Parts: sequence; C-alpha cells; structure tokens
Amino acid sequence: MKDFQGKTAFITGGASGIGLAMARTFLDRGMNVMLADVEREAMDAALHSLSNHGDRVAGVIADVSLGEALQQAADETFATFGKVHILCNNAGVSRAGALDAISLSDWDWVIGVNLYGLIHGLRIFVPHMKAHGEPGHIVNTASMAALTPKALGGVYAATKFAIAGISEVLEDELKDTAIGVSVLCPGFTRTNMPDNGRNRPARFGGAFDVMSDPALAARNKFYLDQAAKGLDPLDLAALVMTAIEHDELYIFTEPGRKAEVASKFAALLHNFDDAAARLATMGRTPPD
Repeated sequence: MKDFQGKTAFITGGASGIGLAMARTFLDRGMNVMLADVEREAMDAALHSLSNHGDRVAGVIADVSLGEALQQAADETFATFGKVHILCNNAGVSRAGALDAISLSDWDWVIGVNLYGLIHGLRIFVPHMKAHGEPGHIVNTASMAALTPKALGGVYAATKFAIAGISEVLEDELKDTAIGVSVLCPGFTRTNMPDNGRNRPARFGGAFDVMSDPALAARNKFYLDQAAKGLDPLDLAALVMTAIEHDELYIFTEPGRKAEVASKFAALLHNFDDAAARLATMGRTPPD
C-alpha cells in the first residue's frame, strides 16, 4: 500500500499507547482514523489531543471481545468514513500467573480480547476490504512473546502465538488480493499496557491492580520498569508505517533480541536432525 491520502484506518485499542501512536502517524499521512477502545476516559483524552485533525478522526467505545460491539463500531465507521483500508487489530491485555494456577476467568478475558478481538475484526473487515478491492493492509499486534515466551506469561503467549500463526495464514490467503498483512511483535514500549487490569470487565472478575499479587510483585515491577524505559510508541508507529509501505510480514522493534530468536530456531533445527537420525536407526526413511 502506497497511497494513504483520504484512506481510512480502524484501530482497536486506539485510545492510548501503540494504537494512539499509529493513529497520529496515519493522520499525519492524510488518512481518516476511527479509534475503538473500551476505556471512555482515555478515548475522550485521545480525541481531545487529536482535535486539530478535525473530522478526519472519530472514536467509538467497544469491547472487542464481543462480536456485536465490534460490529456496531464497524457500522459506525462505515457510516462516518465509508471504506476502511487499514485494519489494526491492536487491542490487547495480559494476566500473569503460573499455568496451573491462573483462573479460567483470566484465560477467558485474555483470549476474549487478544484472540477473539482479532477474530471478530477479521470476520467483519476482511470481506469489506475484499469487496471494495482497493489497496489495503491489516496489522495484527502480537508480541515478542509470540516467539520467545517466558515463565508466568503462558496465557498471553498462547494468544500471541495464535496471532502470529493466523497472520501467516492470512497473508497466504490474501496473496492474490490488494490487501497486505503484517504481524507486529513489539518488545518493551512506553505504554500503560502492564497496568491493563484497570479495564478487566466485571464478567471476568473486575478491575485489578497489577501490583496487587505479592507472588508476582517482582516480576510485574520488572515489566513496569522495562515499559517505562521502552521504545517511544511514535517510533514504533513509524516502523509500522514503513512495513505497510513495503508489505512486510513481520515487524520487530528490538533488534537486540535477534540472537534470542536465532537460538530458539537453531534448537528447532537441531531437533529435526535428531528426528532424522533416530528414524534412520529404526530403518525408516523420513519423507523429503
């Protein structure tokens, strides 16, 4: 996608952090932007901060885990701006905890926002983008946790692995269309993401303070501190814009973690060699 003037972007989790930074970047390139977010106070602040862009920016309150809510947000977007050209499935939450201890309600919350939010977005917007046939792009926000997961982050990693896999499938399915796909794998970024518990709905257990669990205090403080020192969201948004222009599948923000990923894939390749050797000792010839 090369031409952005007058086109429209729809961004979930758009009222703060990475979503708001992408909105600013898109607006600066002449686009219209619809922000979708569950947090009304943040939405009001975001729209106020973007008021210099006039009627090229609007916002809608929506819980992306609910398909009906996202459909209503999409309908309002179509009514306001017409065609959508860039879809950013960006809304995300996290809940730390050991896999044998974390509650099912937290599994439901994280999967609902991170994974079903993306599923609802694709089911609503991909047919629309195919139908209008103009160049477009889909940006799915995953995480470095999609490649290098850590202890106590299993629920989050499960959804981010899924987002990366879905994005690769989506790119393959859309290769004969004018729609590009990118999966964003940010590292630490200066956002309030670690404090996302403030937005957990009552049906999943209600709001919580990220520092309220003594067993996770050291881990959560580390994540808060790293986020505070992380990449400026506007710098990240610039990387997203470049990836859209060049139709790049993966977007990374921490080049220093290349060695960590290389080590993981080296281990995987070694496991393939082990499998070949063991099948050979069994007199089996592995398929090519």
